[in-house]
Order: sequence, then C-alpha cells, then structure tokens
Amino acid sequence: MNAGVKITAFAAALAATFGTAYGVGKGVGPVEEPAKAGHGEHAAQEPRQEPADGHAGHEQGAAAPASSLPGGLQISQDGYTLALETPTPAVGRSTLKFSVKDASGRKVTAFTTEHGKELHFIVASRDLTTFRHLHPVKAADGTWTVDADLPAAGGYKAFADFKPAVKGARGVTLGADLSVPGAYAPKPLPAVAPTATVDGYQVRLGGVLDPGRAGELKLTVTKAGKPVTDLEPYLGAYGHLVALRDGDLAYLHVHPNEGGPGPDVSFTATAPSAGTYRLFLDFRHGGKVRTASFTVTAGAKGAAPAPTAPAPKESGTGEAGHDAGGHTHG
Repeated sequence: MNAGVKITAFAAALAATFGTAYGVGKGVGPVEEPAKAGHGEHAAQEPRQEPADGHAGHEQGAAAPASSLPGGLQISQDGYTLALETPTPAVGRSTLKFSVKDASGRKVTAFTTEHGKELHFIVASRDLTTFRHLHPVKAADGTWTVDADLPAAGGYKAFADFKPAVKGARGVTLGADLSVPGAYAPKPLPAVAPTATVDGYQVRLGGVLDPGRAGELKLTVTKAGKPVTDLEPYLGAYGHLVALRDGDLAYLHVHPNEGGPGPDVSFTATAPSAGTYRLFLDFRHGGKVRTASFTVTAGAKGAAPAPTAPAPKESGTGEAGHDAGGHTHG
C-alpha cells in the first residue's frame, strides 16, 4: 500500500458518497502483517431516526444506483449477494455462518487479500452500542464461519467487506440484517465526547467530520498519562477505523496508509451527510486488540467533539464479550 492509495479496496463503491478517505501517519512507510486465519444478522424494528439524506429507505435492495449509496446499505451489489445462513442467532455466544454468492447463485471461493484478510466481517447493533470486528474462517465450498458474542436481543447488522479475485473487480461492502430473539431494550447513543477509555488506555479524538468535505480525524493513544509510542501492526496498519451513521448504519471503513507506531493515528474522511456517527478505532498494544468508540456529529456547525467535554465511562475492552468492542482471532 502506498501513500497514493487514499481509500480502501472498496473505494469505487464509496467514493461518490463518502469522498476521499485515507490515513496518514508520522512519515514512515506502511507496515505489513502476515495474513492470519481467524473465526467467523437485523430485527424488524426501524432505525430510530432517518438521516438527513434519506438513505434509510434504501436498505436491503435499494432502487438507487449502487454507486450513489454509501457502503453496507445493500445486501446485493455488483452481482454479489451476502447470504446469511444464521440470520437469527441466540443471545450470547453464537456461531454465525454466511457466504458471498455471485450472480449465478454460486458461493464465491476466491477473494483478494486486503489488509491481511480475504474478507472483513463486522457486526454492529442497531443502537450502535455493540461493535464486533470478526475474522471468519472460509471453508473450501465458500462458507464462512465465525463465533460472535451478541450481548442482547434486538437488531444487528452484518457487513462483509471484500474484493473478489476477478480481473477488474472492485471492492464491495454488503450489509445484511441479523435478529436476536428476545425482549428488545435499545440503549441510548453515548454522548459526544473527545476521549474514550478502554482497558486503562485513553484515546483522544481531534478534528472535524463534515458532510461533503474532507477533514482530518486524529486519534492519540496514551496510558497512565504517557504517550503510547509502540503500537503494534493490526491488519497491516497501526490503526483500523470504521464509521457507522446512526439510523441506517451507512458504513465507512478506512486504514492509515503510512505512519509510525503512535501515539497518533490520523485519518481523513468525508461524511456522506449531516447526522450522528459512531467511530470505532481498533488498535493493538501488548499483543491485544482494543476498540475505542466515539460519537460525533457532522453538520452545519462541524463535527469535532469539544476538547473540554468530559471523558465517557469505559466504552470497550477489545474482548468479544463487551459492548463497543470485540475481536475474534485465529
């Protein structure tokens, strides 16, 4: 990956809406991490608000052209479909199975490795308080399997981010719904705040997220008041960022292309619309991946969390059993 590449493999699907998205660091070359084998759907409730651009109505088979939509709003795109074999998992730890099917209904078995994985699989609750970045295992027939901890009943959304190993293929992000049976009690969206605490680490978010305009988001990792300057590579980079829009869960996923091992990890992103977003930063230190999560607002007044806002309570631990975080590794 070089500095000229400013967006992930599914850039073509996102570019018209999200604009340029890329990561910048402290001036050293990109890091590499060997690919590893790992582990590996939405309830009937409606999103709690419709985003300003009205995309909420496009989920699960939109009439609008794929190129005009953010990632993850469609279950089928560019001739590929995300097929969930376990759309109603139970509360707690469940095994999820899925496949990507081509236009003929056959399971796709060949993918291009991007950021150390053939496919990135993410599950988020509809209230955006639970986030899981999972690493599924692919069988020879194209069936993917992953264990996931889903802590409460209700609606979830699963995202598959991949690039088929076909000449001329572009990256695709598909989204499908999971429904966990039981009494649904959505949690309120965490308040906007500039600092998240996870496992004793403090992560500070600076910058703005504006609709239709590129802006820098810089995340600074400290522990016990000291900068963390020895972050470890995770998926080929020192940080991994996912942004989900409240309401329809439109998906933006970027990686830093260059950078040193901390304490700063910087991204440039463009919001597709005004509204509220949740940002999830995965970082690795001491051999463990942790997730720091933030609520930000993109709109007429800009979107940066105020630097004087108080730090929220711990928002994730990087363990699969906790909200706003969780990783399953091979």
